[in-house]
Amino acid sequence: MARQKDTADKPCGASRDDSGGLPPLGLPSYVACPRPAVSRFSDMAIPAMQRPRETVIFIVSDSLGETAELVTRAALSQFPVADVEIRRFPMVKGPADIQAIVTEAKKQRTLIVFTLVVPEARNQMTLACEEARIVAIDIMGPMMNGFIELLGKAPRLQPGLIHQMDETYFKRVECVEFAVKYDDAKDPKGFLLADAVLLGVSRCSKTPVSMYLAHRRFKVANLPLVPEVPIPKEIFDVPRDRIVGLRVDPMKLSEIRLERVRTMGARDRKYADLARILEELEYAEALYKRLGCPVIDVTNKAVEETAVRVLELIHRAHPDHAAVQAER
Repeated sequence: MARQKDTADKPCGASRDDSGGLPPLGLPSYVACPRPAVSRFSDMAIPAMQRPRETVIFIVSDSLGETAELVTRAALSQFPVADVEIRRFPMVKGPADIQAIVTEAKKQRTLIVFTLVVPEARNQMTLACEEARIVAIDIMGPMMNGFIELLGKAPRLQPGLIHQMDETYFKRVECVEFAVKYDDAKDPKGFLLADAVLLGVSRCSKTPVSMYLAHRRFKVANLPLVPEVPIPKEIFDVPRDRIVGLRVDPMKLSEIRLERVRTMGARDRKYADLARILEELEYAEALYKRLGCPVIDVTNKAVEETAVRVLELIHRAHPDHAAVQAER
C-alpha cells in the first residue's frame, strides 16, 4: 500500500536560486522575490538517523499534483510492491524549490514524477535530476508539445487552470450537493430531476457511485431496496433508461455486511445473514424486472468501474444530454 506525505503545510519562500549557480528561470512575475533563495521545502528533510532506506516517489507540481499522483498510482498498481512511499510537493514556484526537492530526493532511492506547466521549470527539473542521477518522468511536457503540434496554438502556461472556480467547478459542486440531498431516497422528488437513479440493496455501492458521478458533473439519486419498505411512487415515473439496478453476489455481500457489523460493533447479525440477503436480492431482481431497467453486476468491481458502466448506459440512452453534461 502506497503511503503519502504532503509537504504543502509551510509558507512559500523565495524563488531565486543560489544553491547551484544556475540562472533564474523565465517564470511568471509572481515568482520574483528579493529575499535570499530559501525554498519552503528546504526544511522538510527527514533526519538521516530516522529515515529508512526505502523506495520513495516524489510527486512534484506547480499546482496540486493530483494529475501526477493519479498517473503514478495507476502505473504502480501494475507492480507487486507494498511499501512504496509517495510524497507530494505541490505549488512549486521556481529554481529554489526544485533544487531543494532534488537534494532531498538524493537521500534515498527516489523516482520523481512531475507536472510543471512552464517550460523553463521543466527544463530546470530535468537538468537537476540528470546531474543528481535521479530518474525523473515529465508527464505534462510531452502532452503539451503534442497539443501544440495538433492545435497549432501556444499554451497559456498558467499553473492550476484545471482547478479554477469556473462554470465547470460550480456545476460539479451543484451535482455533489444533489447527490447528498437525494441520497438514500431522502426526497423522492429527486428521482425525476436526476440524470440517473441507482437502485440496490444495502452495501452495493449506491452512494459511492453517486458521489463519483457527481464529480463527473452528473446528477444522481439512489434508492435503497428493503422488502419491508414500500417503493416510492415517483420511481415509476422515471424513464426506464435512466434507472440502473445494481446486482451483487450474495456471498460477497454477506462478507461486506459482516465486516460492517464488526466495524460498527452491532449485535444484530441478521443484516449479514445469508438467508436475509437472498431475500433482499430476490426482491430487488423482481423490481428490476418490473421496471424493465438495465442491471449492472457490481461484484468485486471498484466504484470507478461501476461508474463507468453507468456512464455508458447514460450515453447510450441519451447521447446528446450526456455530451452536454460532459462539456459543463
